[in-house]
Amino acid sequence: QVQLVESGGGSVQAGGSLRLSCAASGRTFNVYSMGWFRQARGKEREFVAGISWNGISTLFADSVKGRFTISRDNAKNTVYLQMDSLKPEDTADYYCAVPWASYSAIYSRESDYRYWGQGTLVTVSS
Repeated sequence: QVQLVESGGGSVQAGGSLRLSCAASGRTFNVYSMGWFRQARGKEREFVAGISWNGISTLFADSVKGRFTISRDNAKNTVYLQMDSLKPEDTADYYCAVPWASYSAIYSRESDYRYWGQGTLVTVSS
């Protein structure tokens, strides 16, 4: 079993920044790639960013490329999502997730992820 707890959400004006954190417990964190997803009201959940288990590789959705960065600190069992140049369309609940497989590639499909956090709300005003 893995427990994930996101934090760092809040309200910010367009152009601002936020850093989300996802703290993991319950399993060996550093053998899993990690993903961030988001779900805006009335929309389906979508992939935002992912990082490989060793932190070497990253993957971003086109909509956030160049504005968001993802990193991890395996000593702290935590993955981060740094969000800069935020836009109103970034408003959503943000979730971190752990995939089914260890030592895997970075997945962008929801079905590849087994454990999910409870989400943290990001609101960007214009």
